[in-house]
Amino acid sequence: MSIDNVLKLLDAATKLLGVLVWPAVLVFALVRFGSVIREFIASMGEFSLKAAGLDVSAKRKQVEATAALQEAIARKPSDATASDARAVVRIATPQMIHRAEKATVLWVDDRPRNNIYERQALEALGITFVLATSTEEALKELSRGSFNVIISDRGRPPDPRAGYTLLDKIRSEGNQTPFIIYAGSRAPEHVVESRRHGAYGCTNRPDELFELVLLAIAGAA
Repeated sequence: MSIDNVLKLLDAATKLLGVLVWPAVLVFALVRFGSVIREFIASMGEFSLKAAGLDVSAKRKQVEATAALQEAIARKPSDATASDARAVVRIATPQMIHRAEKATVLWVDDRPRNNIYERQALEALGITFVLATSTEEALKELSRGSFNVIISDRGRPPDPRAGYTLLDKIRSEGNQTPFIIYAGSRAPEHVVESRRHGAYGCTNRPDELFELVLLAIAGAA
């Protein structure tokens, strides 16, 4: 037998051995590690289902937030529109919602019923609110615990600058919690003044408030 024939025979034997051995190896792996493999496949399926559930849950929360925000816009004398609500809610990604679910916001306003739909829009994402109707009440709440964000109106009887009074007070004590002025005006002079006092933002638009709150929460995370 020539050397070429020998080499061809060896090559054919090697290929045949490979065909026979790999199924045997696969059978051995299934028998030896079958439970581990099954658990791995099951966990992958569970992970996929959880991921899909998270996506569906996030979309549901976005829809609820959009509906409440559109209602808030319809009731507020600002230049915001329903399309602005839809646009701003898009920032509520699953990751953002996960952060929002852990957040607590202090809202200071002597007329909390005026902001029901704004709160509902943010509550749809899982944010928890504590309400205060006066500067004194707000300070008591702040002495009891910390908050991710503080929202305040600008004026409350008898202080027409109550929002700034509260903001100056907490800043003097070293409290750097993001503070948002939500009032009837976002005129340039009001925006400048709020920033001078150390506010995170100042607006009269529900959609901008929604965005400011989420960005403040994300920035603090």
